[in-house]
Amino acid sequence: MTRVLSGAALVLVAIAVVWFAPPFVFIAAALILEILAFWEYMLIAEAHDTPVPGAVGAATCFTTLALVPRASISFDVVLISVVIAVAALALPTWRGGRDALPRAGASLLPILYLGLPVGTLIAIREMHGARGLFLLMLTVMVSDSAQYYTGRLFGRRPLAPAISPKKTIEGAIGGFVFGTALFVIAGRWWLPEAPVTLRVALGLAIVALGIAGDLFESMLKRSAGIKDSSTLIPGHGGVLDRIDALLFAAPIYYVVLKYV
Repeated sequence: MTRVLSGAALVLVAIAVVWFAPPFVFIAAALILEILAFWEYMLIAEAHDTPVPGAVGAATCFTTLALVPRASISFDVVLISVVIAVAALALPTWRGGRDALPRAGASLLPILYLGLPVGTLIAIREMHGARGLFLLMLTVMVSDSAQYYTGRLFGRRPLAPAISPKKTIEGAIGGFVFGTALFVIAGRWWLPEAPVTLRVALGLAIVALGIAGDLFESMLKRSAGIKDSSTLIPGHGGVLDRIDALLFAAPIYYVVLKYV
């Protein structure tokens, strides 16, 4: 019951923020979400014995804001500058061991794993409005739910046993079927400029990347020996546990909407 109530509350909050919040409130909410996700990432990194400087979080948020279409600074300039700055931030944490590369990698990853994807979420809403962004979010939610229930009912063959033993191939197939169907049908009204063939291909890509994002976060947690990224959301774990699929799916969706 706790999981159901928490999930319903999350959906209501997402609808309120995506559909009704003015731009500055939405950006603020996205940054708060990113800060919480970064805090959870720091906990995972510490469990790996590769601590990440807190200042990396500010650099990651700055990268996010650079993706907002109205940003006055060129994004490529920001990205190059932030990557160099974050790499430099990793220097003071090294104590002469054989972990320089893991520490530098752990410090740089949040820019690509959190900063860019959350920035694309803001940019998608700026370019295509609430309906364009919610179409992506709803597709991921439907796919996740379909994977869970289809896997429980029909799951027999493990999808990635070393990473997430409970995920099954049958569950993934359910995610592809229901997630893509939702994207194709709802996209007829919420993304009318996209032909049906593009909606099918994009729906499949969103589901596939969502599954990859889920498995990627599971890999980080399993390697660190932890079950959930945190206990912030009763019955659901942490923020990263809720947005892991979006983090992988949002960039390709953004690229297709902007350039295709």
